[in-house]
Amino acid sequence: MKPLYFLVFIPVVAFLIGVPLANRIEPYVLGLPFSMFWTVLWVILSSLTIFILYRFDQHDEEVSD
Repeated sequence: MKPLYFLVFIPVVAFLIGVPLANRIEPYVLGLPFSMFWTVLWVILSSLTIFILYRFDQHDEEVSD
């Protein structure tokens, strides 16, 4: 398993551990309560992480006929 694949676990840990720690309303960030901002932030960062893994995965680029 490539070390780059361990990036997938960062959003998982952020959701499992971070949500109970960030479970509060104050402060408001971008007009959202903090808990909702935390969830939206990690949904976006999860998508970014998957995109990075897709771009750096060399297995898909080596297709030959």
